[in-house]
Amino acid sequence: MVDIKKLNPDHVEEIVKVVNSSPYFALLSMEIRPLYWGKSHLEVKVLEKHLQPYGMVHGGVCASLVDAAAFWAVYPQTAADIGLTTVEIKLNYLAPASKGRLIARGKSIKVGKTICLGEASVEDDKGNLVAHGTSTMMVLDSVKIQGQSKLPPKFLD
Repeated sequence: MVDIKKLNPDHVEEIVKVVNSSPYFALLSMEIRPLYWGKSHLEVKVLEKHLQPYGMVHGGVCASLVDAAAFWAVYPQTAADIGLTTVEIKLNYLAPASKGRLIARGKSIKVGKTICLGEASVEDDKGNLVAHGTSTMMVLDSVKIQGQSKLPPKFLD
């Protein structure tokens, strides 16, 4: 766990670029918007590829948004030299969506030495709550962001 430190804005900017260009984020057309200490904001513009046969956004899209928003809310509060991986997500689907934007807001709940917990809500662009869930993450020394050594330092001194 990290005491409250000042995030390096250059690191945040580069992390957002790396994450938004990663294959899975590109596949879902998912993007991190602002990333703060203990909070995140992600968005997906709903496209035909997100719809299931009934014309509604597939639940997997909402699950991915909840997991990613919770993850990226926790990330700023973890030590600079560790990685995270999700070990469990719990999710409630609360309303259908079929067009517009899905907006996920993540919040860090607990950052520990081995386990972290985050939560996220997904709303449509009219403010209707579409999904809510939690994500439990495991802290790992062996997992690093690809190209991590080229990133600016995570924290300012």
